[in-house]
Amino acid sequence: MPDSEKVIEKTLVARVKKAKGWAIKMVCTYVSGLPDRLVLIPMGIIFFVEVKSTGKTASPVQKLIHRQLRKLGFKVYVIDTLADLDNLLNEYLI
Repeated sequence: MPDSEKVIEKTLVARVKKAKGWAIKMVCTYVSGLPDRLVLIPMGIIFFVEVKSTGKTASPVQKLIHRQLRKLGFKVYVIDTLADLDNLLNEYLI
């Protein structure tokens, strides 16, 4: 069964909060295509997460913004399953 964007995003927020970090919702009226969440984890770890329902991909404008953020040296992840979210967070969270 596919994972919904809402479930994945809620899980991301809960796990990051449990680790004493923030998963800030990115809402900007001036820039289209920003990732859904800016994740800040203790020890100065910062990355962006674009959350999609299983099988969905980033739009062309989102892909452009992701490339620009990566050029600036930021990590940007597109997550569409709870398993991928677990793998990502297991890299960063103790």
